[in-house]
Amino acid sequence: MDIALTLVGIAGIITSFVLLNGLIQFSTKVLAATWFRNHASKITNVRQNATVVLLVACIILCVLVAGVNGVLIFQGKSVSTFYLNLLGSIPRQFWIQLAIALFKCISLLLLVKLSLPYLLKALDRACVLAQNSDQITANDESVQVFFSTLKKVSANGTWLLALIFCGNFLHVPDIVIKYLRVGLKAYLAISLGRLIIKLLSVMIDTLDALSLRFSSSENVLRYYERFRHLVPALKKALEYILYVAIATLVIQDIDSIAWITTYSDEIVQIIGLYFLCGVFIEISNIILEDLVLKTDHLTDLQRQRRLTVIPLFKSVLKYVTYFVGGIIVLNLVGINPAPILAGAGIVGLAVGFGAQNLINDIVCGFFILFENYYLVGDYIEAGKEEERVVEGTVEAIELRTTHIRHPDGQLQIIRNGEIGSIVNYSKQYAYAKVDVPVLPGLELEQVYQLITRVGEQLQSECSDVLEATQIEGLESFDANNLVIRTVTRVKPGKHLYVQRLLRSKLKAAFDQQLAHNNSDQVGNRAGVNPS
Repeated sequence: MDIALTLVGIAGIITSFVLLNGLIQFSTKVLAATWFRNHASKITNVRQNATVVLLVACIILCVLVAGVNGVLIFQGKSVSTFYLNLLGSIPRQFWIQLAIALFKCISLLLLVKLSLPYLLKALDRACVLAQNSDQITANDESVQVFFSTLKKVSANGTWLLALIFCGNFLHVPDIVIKYLRVGLKAYLAISLGRLIIKLLSVMIDTLDALSLRFSSSENVLRYYERFRHLVPALKKALEYILYVAIATLVIQDIDSIAWITTYSDEIVQIIGLYFLCGVFIEISNIILEDLVLKTDHLTDLQRQRRLTVIPLFKSVLKYVTYFVGGIIVLNLVGINPAPILAGAGIVGLAVGFGAQNLINDIVCGFFILFENYYLVGDYIEAGKEEERVVEGTVEAIELRTTHIRHPDGQLQIIRNGEIGSIVNYSKQYAYAKVDVPVLPGLELEQVYQLITRVGEQLQSECSDVLEATQIEGLESFDANNLVIRTVTRVKPGKHLYVQRLLRSKLKAAFDQQLAHNNSDQVGNRAGVNPS
C-alpha cells in the first residue's frame, strides 16, 4: 500500500509538471503571435528555459518524495499516516482562508476575462466615431494607431491590476506586492506616455491638414509649408520629453538608481533647446528671404547677387545658432564654458595645421563671393586642367563648397579650394560656336549664303541672340570634309541653347536647298534632246 501511494505521488508530480509546462507553452505561443511578434525568438528561448527549470524541479521533487517515502517504509512507518499528520498540523483556518483567496482570485480573473471583450469592442466603436467625426482623412491612420495602442494598454493594464489584487488575496510577501506595483506603475506610465504621443500625433496631423486646407498667399499660413519638415522633429522632441518624464516617475521608486532623476529637467531642456534651434533657423531664413529677395525694383544682377549671398548667410546662421545652443547646454549641465572658449583658440591653432584644406576652402569661398568670380545662376566651367573639368549652372555657393548642376542633370559639388581656373559664360555675353560641314551636293558659296540667311533669321526670331551669326572661315580643308566655323554672340549662359537651335535651322535649310538642287538637275535632264 505504501509503495502504491509513493507511485501515485510521483505520478501526480509528473502530471502537474506536464500540465504546467503545457500552460506555459500555450501562453508563450499566444504572446509570440500577438503582442510580442518582434521578439518571437526571445520568447522561444524563455519557453525552452522554463521547460528545463520545470523538468529539473520535477526530477528533484520526484527524488525527494521517493527518498522520504523509502525512509518511512524502511523504518516500518505508514506513509499515509505521516502525510495525514503533516496536513493535520496545519491550522484549519489556513485552508479556509486559502480557499476563500482562491475563490476570489478565480472570480476576479473570470470577471476580467468576460468583461474585457466588451471594453475592447467599445473602444473599436469609439475609434470609428472619432474617424467619422470630421471631414479630414489625413489623421485617420493616427486615430487608428491611437485606439489600437489604447486597447493594448487597457487589456494589459487590467490583467496586471488583477494580478496585484490576486497577490493581495493570497497574502504574498509585501516585497512582491511592492515590485508588482512598481511594475504596474512603470507599465501604465510608459503606456500613458505612448498614448499621449499618439494623441499628439493625431492633433498635429489634424492641424497639418487644416493648415494646408486654409493656407493661401494672403494669410500667414502661407509660411506653413516651410515648417512642415519640422513636424517629424516636433513629434520626436515631444516623444523624448515624455520618455524622460516617464523614466523619472518609474526610477524614483527604485532606491538604488533614484539619483538619476535629478538630471531629468536638464535633459528635457536640452531636447527642447534642440528643437527651438531648428525653429529659430527656419524663421530666420524666412525673414532673410523676405527682406532680401522681395524688395521691389531689383535688377536681374542684384537679384542674382542676393541669391548668391543668401545661402552663405543661412550657413553661417545655422552654425552660429547651434554653437550658441551648445554653450547653453554646457551651462545647463553645470559646466562653465569660459575656460573651454579660452582654450579653443589654442586648440583651434593646433587643429588649423591639421585642417589646412578646410581653412583653404573657406578662404577661397570668401574670395569667390567678394571678388564676384561667379554668382548663382551663372554657367561656368571650373577645375584644374590636369583633373576633371566641372561644367554647369551654379546652384549654390557655400562656405566650403560650390554646387554646380550639369546640363545632363547631375549635381556636382566641388570644394572651393579645388575650384581651379574658372570659365564664366555668364559675363556680358558668350559665343555660340557651331562647326558646319559642307554636304555633298552643295557648293561652298551656297553654304555661306545659307549660313548668313539663317543667322539673320535666328537673330530676328530669338531674343537671346545679340548679333547675327558670323562666318570665321574653313576649319577643316580635307578633300572630302570641308568644315566651316561659325560664331554667334548671345546672352550670358545661352550659348548651348543657341547652338542647338542654330544646328536645327541649318539642317532644315540644307535639306531644303538639296531638294531644290535635285529638282533642278532632274528638270535639266528632262529638257535635254537625245538627238
